[in-house]
Amino acid sequence: MRKQHLTIWITIITLFMLMTNVYAGDWEKLGSRKVKHGVDRDVIHVGSKEGTFTAIKFTVKKAGIHFMDMKVHFMNGDVIDVKIRKLIPRGGETRIIDLPGKNRMIEKVVFWYETLPKNAKRATVRLWARH
Repeated sequence: MRKQHLTIWITIITLFMLMTNVYAGDWEKLGSRKVKHGVDRDVIHVGSKEGTFTAIKFTVKKAGIHFMDMKVHFMNGDVIDVKIRKLIPRGGETRIIDLPGKNRMIEKVVFWYETLPKNAKRATVRLWARH
């Protein structure tokens, strides 16, 4: 009886891990910026050497920031405008942003933000992409 329970639990855990990996995909860090205090914009350059992607997201370290807007520039000249308009706390991340079309080559990502005035630390923003 104990061996059956152990086998069932191992099977459940293995299936869960496989489903999580398939759903989440592999995230690749494309770049990061240490942002300034106040309202500003920054650019993370990517380029074709990184390959093609289906989705992106930002993570925030050290201090929270308020994302306002983002433009994703693709190698073929297309640009998409993504309204984020959300406060992302330290250690948090934006929603997953699906890229339109098939796998896309990203040239750069431009983002506008405002840092929280009470933070002495400068936030670090990291751009992640999924193949």
